[in-house]
Amino acid sequence: MRVVFAGTPEFAAAALAAVHAAGFAVPLVLTQPDRPAGRGMKLTASPVKRFAVEQGIDVAQPPSLRRNGKYPEDAARAIDLLRATPHDVMVVAAYGLILPQEVLDIAPHGAINIHGSLLPRWRGAAPIHRAIEAGDTETGITLMQMDAGLDTGPMIRDARIPILPNDTTGTLHDRLAQLGAELVVEGLRDLERDGRLPSTPQPAEGATYAEKIAKHEAALDWRRPADVLARQIRAFDPFPGAFGTLDGVAVKIWAGQALASAAGAQPGTIVDVGPDGVVVACGEGALRLTQLQKPGGKRLPAREFLAGAQLASGQRFQEGLPAA
Repeated sequence: MRVVFAGTPEFAAAALAAVHAAGFAVPLVLTQPDRPAGRGMKLTASPVKRFAVEQGIDVAQPPSLRRNGKYPEDAARAIDLLRATPHDVMVVAAYGLILPQEVLDIAPHGAINIHGSLLPRWRGAAPIHRAIEAGDTETGITLMQMDAGLDTGPMIRDARIPILPNDTTGTLHDRLAQLGAELVVEGLRDLERDGRLPSTPQPAEGATYAEKIAKHEAALDWRRPADVLARQIRAFDPFPGAFGTLDGVAVKIWAGQALASAAGAQPGTIVDVGPDGVVVACGEGALRLTQLQKPGGKRLPAREFLAGAQLASGQRFQEGLPAA
């Protein structure tokens, strides 16, 4: 069984490593072009590219696969390469580029997508973030036969896991990445044995869209209920990191505990400061901030953060983004 793999971040790298370790031939890997990253903004290879290079697997990095897009010549070359690379199936995981129907039709068994939700819930770019933010108690991985729609293809199989009360996007991502890696290997073994993968159309009911996370969403709106903000903080860890603006400075907030009451204080007002955390009034209840970070600093437990920060009851977080 020959597998062309398309993916970019760590979530995809886990699946590629599992496919490779299971003994499937991987003649080609597609991943996004190197991007500037880190303090020096140096061009950095994706986790998928790094793994492929380490294993001696050929890598292609087209900026697009759409002939009618911004990079038609690059797309044409990549499609020609795919056609010239003998393979039985394409596996796709968090690739980040649109795959036109022409590409999906190249492999005899089409393209199988590893999606980080229980479809049809949370189609789209940020299913892990949005599941935590919405307060879902369960999520999982869906193997899907790709079509030209946005995560609309028929479902091959799924696997479920609970979302734990202290899960962040980071911790849930790691569990789902491992689950996806195991599930796709099972699917490829079935395909190799049976020559087909039965699938079921997605139900029309229950579809939701996981819109890509925007940085402006990270600003906490203290008028919202405390439990909603607590979920938002977990959902935006590690990226983009929730924050509140205090005296014109953005303070990152990495952990918070919802409390029942804030004694009627105006939302955003600090009502208590202690070693266990900084308690801030919300639209409903209050939020005890237990892990914070100053600009240029490190994530710190509240006790250590307060040793270097002058916070007091009565101070108030401002609404919106800090002044430029």
